[in-house]
Amino acid sequence: MIGEIYADALAGESVEIEYVDGTRVPLEAARWFEPIDGDEEFLSRCASPTLDIGSGPGRLTVALTRRGLRSLGIDITPRAVALTRRAGGFALLRDVFEDLPHSGRWATALLADGNIGIGGNPAALLHRVRQLLRPGGAVLAEVAPPGTRSRVDRLRLRRGRWPGRGSAGRPSRRTTSGASRWPGFAAAGCWTAHDRWFARLS
Repeated sequence: MIGEIYADALAGESVEIEYVDGTRVPLEAARWFEPIDGDEEFLSRCASPTLDIGSGPGRLTVALTRRGLRSLGIDITPRAVALTRRAGGFALLRDVFEDLPHSGRWATALLADGNIGIGGNPAALLHRVRQLLRPGGAVLAEVAPPGTRSRVDRLRLRRGRWPGRGSAGRPSRRTTSGASRWPGFAAAGCWTAHDRWFARLS
């Protein structure tokens, strides 16, 4: 259900994120279609080949392809994969924890737009991504500012903006992580651009 509602958001339908305390905020999926301030500084640190994990509609995957870098986006939503392909990028319908092509040979893995929280456990995610990288490869992750404590939020997606309208997805988890060290990685760099924070783990 969550994937279906996320796909609706990518199609332009009104979708909200609802937290356990009842707070609702719009899911502004439209922002993932066009370049976002800070993307340039992020992408300039990528090496070929790059795996874009949770690539959504593919703005980063496509931008890398246009730069001449071999890149692949993966996402669990068919609409997101279709949008990436339509825009000229390569993408597969895959979960990062499934078998993936070129495992152990990726130079860079991207975790942008909060994707460090995929699965609700950043340490487990980074352990998995480590397996996908070649020796000397790096994770480029968008993170919360230094000093931010990691937390796990329970949430669900809702169609429509008004009570009683649309349907609710099952509760999911989203983790927010600050710039810090993780088991198996050393933070080789941390930088900020346009009020966004990024870390390089290798």
